[in-house]
Amino acid sequence: MNVIQLEYKVTGMTCGHCETAVRQEVGRVEGVQGVDVSAATGELVVTSSRPLDDRAVLAAVDEAGYEAVRAR
Repeated sequence: MNVIQLEYKVTGMTCGHCETAVRQEVGRVEGVQGVDVSAATGELVVTSSRPLDDRAVLAAVDEAGYEAVRAR
C-alpha cells in the first residue's frame, strides 16, 4: 500500500488547542488516515493511502479557524 503525504503551512495557530481543532477537522476529510500538526512550526502533514482533494483539506483548516497553503 502506498502512503501519500501532503504538507501544508498553517498560519494563526498558537497552542495545543489550535492543533487539536485542526487535527479534528482535517481528520474528518474523506480518505485522511493521519494528521500531524504543530503550532510551533505551523506545519501540517496529512497522510492517506489514496489521493486527497487539496480543496477539502484547505476547507477543513478554514473550518477550524486557520489558513493553510500547500507546502509541497
